[in-house]
Amino acid sequence: MKYAVIGTGAVGGFYGGKLANAGKDVHFLMHSDYEYVKQNGLQVDSCDGSFHIDNPNVYNNTSDMPKADVVIVALKTTRNHLLNELLPPLLHKETLVLLIQNGIGPEPELQKLFPGLYLAAGLAFICSAKTEPGRVNHQCYGSINIGNYSCKNEAVFKTLMADFEEAGVKAAEVEYNEARWKKAVWNMPFNGMTVVMNAQTNQLLANPATMQLIHRQMLEVIGAAQALGVKNIDSSFADRMIKMTLEMTPYSPSMKLDYDFHRPMEIEYLYSNAIAEAHRAGYAMPCLEMLEAQLNFLSERQRVAGK
Repeated sequence: MKYAVIGTGAVGGFYGGKLANAGKDVHFLMHSDYEYVKQNGLQVDSCDGSFHIDNPNVYNNTSDMPKADVVIVALKTTRNHLLNELLPPLLHKETLVLLIQNGIGPEPELQKLFPGLYLAAGLAFICSAKTEPGRVNHQCYGSINIGNYSCKNEAVFKTLMADFEEAGVKAAEVEYNEARWKKAVWNMPFNGMTVVMNAQTNQLLANPATMQLIHRQMLEVIGAAQALGVKNIDSSFADRMIKMTLEMTPYSPSMKLDYDFHRPMEIEYLYSNAIAEAHRAGYAMPCLEMLEAQLNFLSERQRVAGK
């Protein structure tokens, strides 16, 4: 099966790199890293065992890439407007597009642009960063939950799951809405709180006041999910997420890095869409609505300062 990776950063570089290292046919779209990776290869420094791909298939334009059976999209959602041009050269009739992205709503919006496209959601539980060209730093975890949104080709979906497992990635199939909202239980509190408090995950949980607030925010996400009919999620899931975070390496989530490097933050998909869906179900998320307002303030102030 042929893979294409759009967004070869901390997440796309890790999962695409794992597949390529396992001998899968993977083709990477690169931009700023293109020349460096073409000459030097792709390095993944991993807590599970580092590896180097000497001669990866790299491109700086999707029109030069072969059509793929699976396209892994690991772009930030702030760049999803590019997919209207990036995707078509990679697609054949039954291509599956796996969106490894944060937040609520990317699949329905992409489906509107490509009505017949097969889509799935990839929810990565991983601490990974890319701070220099051609090098991914995988700190801990790395499993992925995959929810089928509109893929009618069961064979492709099952092969994708099997290929991840063969590559050493723990992959689990979960119901689509369950996948999205379970990831939001971690993402919504920690992404925004690390920004507004200028702190890493361990610092937030070391303080009783912010730990209590994080837990309350998690319960708001769980309450919203339940109001929307999501199954297999209750307050015990918040306890599991807190425990997992306490055990992991001190971490700055993607939104914190985006803010620190003056890049657009994923407020719409991580916060606004989820809050709006909850409201439509008659459920309010007051703590997270306040966090959304704080993030919008910081985003606008940073935008004005950058003019």
